[in-house]
Amino acid sequence: MDYVVEMLHIRKEFPGIIANDDITIQLKKGEIHALLGENGAGKSTLMNVLFGLYQPEKGEIKVKGKKVNMTDPNVANDYGIGMVHQHFMLVEPFTVTQNIILGAEPTSMGKIDLRKAEKEVQELSNKYGLKVDARAKIQDISVGMQQRVEILKTLYRGAEVLIFDEPTAVLTPQEITELMQIMESLIAEGKSIILITHKLKEIMQVCDRCTVIRKGKGIGTVNVENTSVDELASLMVGRDVSFKTKKSPAHPKETVLKIENLHVKDSRKVEMVKGLDLEVRAGEIVGIAGVDGNGQSELIEAITGLKKSQKGSITLNDKNITNLSPRKVTENGVGHIPQDRHKFGLVLDFPIGENIVLQTYYQKPYSKYKVLNYQEIYAKAEKLIKEYDVRTPSVYTKARALSGGNQQKAIISREVDRSPDLLIAAQPTRGLDVGAIEFIHQKLIEERDKGRAILLVSFELDEILDVSDRIAVIFDGKIVADVKPENTNEQKLGLLMAGSAEEKVGVTDDLE
Repeated sequence: MDYVVEMLHIRKEFPGIIANDDITIQLKKGEIHALLGENGAGKSTLMNVLFGLYQPEKGEIKVKGKKVNMTDPNVANDYGIGMVHQHFMLVEPFTVTQNIILGAEPTSMGKIDLRKAEKEVQELSNKYGLKVDARAKIQDISVGMQQRVEILKTLYRGAEVLIFDEPTAVLTPQEITELMQIMESLIAEGKSIILITHKLKEIMQVCDRCTVIRKGKGIGTVNVENTSVDELASLMVGRDVSFKTKKSPAHPKETVLKIENLHVKDSRKVEMVKGLDLEVRAGEIVGIAGVDGNGQSELIEAITGLKKSQKGSITLNDKNITNLSPRKVTENGVGHIPQDRHKFGLVLDFPIGENIVLQTYYQKPYSKYKVLNYQEIYAKAEKLIKEYDVRTPSVYTKARALSGGNQQKAIISREVDRSPDLLIAAQPTRGLDVGAIEFIHQKLIEERDKGRAILLVSFELDEILDVSDRIAVIFDGKIVADVKPENTNEQKLGLLMAGSAEEKVGVTDDLE
């Protein structure tokens, strides 16, 4: 068998941890090959070795049968290997074209020929159906479009092998569908793809083969057509996984969160929340279902104090918290798992141990007379890291060194452990493997059963249907439907999310 890329018996070590231990993966031409593993299993590390960002301690890499030495990403590019990173590497004030040509600028008479570059980028975009505006600024385009820019960066450099690192973690369902179509068009053009993921449905949908790694070790490679979601989940985490959350019926009590006639503008001064009304009661999980861009982000930011509202009221336990500071909102009993963990959830250059007490570091026992008690801080961190299975070499490791999934688990441990009256969970399982998702869903149910109010915002409709006791559908900045999960399904929710009326969709509304 001729392989376009082979990684044979790769071993990669970091201080105190073996990230990759004797892993082999072989990529055929014209296939989509999944690399599946838990959070922190070593998937991204292995691909960073292939891309020349890390040097392995042992093992060898072959391209088209020839042994090569990937000393840096430029060498990988020379061998036709490109990587679309999980966290995009784009300069926001630059245009699409400026980002794509960065480091490989075409010149004419000693100057960058931007007009030629724009033409080439637009032609490349049209060829692969990426529909990217070559002149648009990165800061003005959606996350899904930014990812397409990253894909174009690799294609512009002549990549024949594309590595996608958790590409769907930040995409809406519609963008995921479009990305899958883009991948299939790339394969049709003769490219080969390695897809790093732990989303099993995506593997079953587009992949040909799947290599599984667990805790840094290779478990094996399977043909996707001969396997199942259950088998892949078991191979990944080493045990059987339940895809259905076990929960008893909810018994809602008093209203904890009440929002009336809320109006909120985004950073462009465009009104995104338009007279929204919502209630969340103690002992229930209310899921917000909606297409991205219908006011979810602005709603969350207004509740948590990250954005000012222009009109309306937000009350928590009958106390008005409208436009309070984030700290005051937190102290009044609100927990927040943010949808952008890097922007709002972590200080990336702080140790993970200190990140775990970001909401409480100024309170006893972590601080006294404004002096931090590091012994108590790190003792608390050790406890939560163990309880939530946050994979990290130590509590002193910088947050940015952890995998995306383990960063998320650290944030969830911090917010859930405080057991706030209202827990806002925005994309709480984004970037998590099936085992971790099962654990987090159970934690949300436990908080509900303690009498806490949970507001769940997720683009994963199966998550909304599985975990919620009540579903509020948001469209164009308003709640347009309020249904129970047992009275609807993904198709009906999709219609409601597109603005169809409840009576037309055919969902019943018996909420009491």
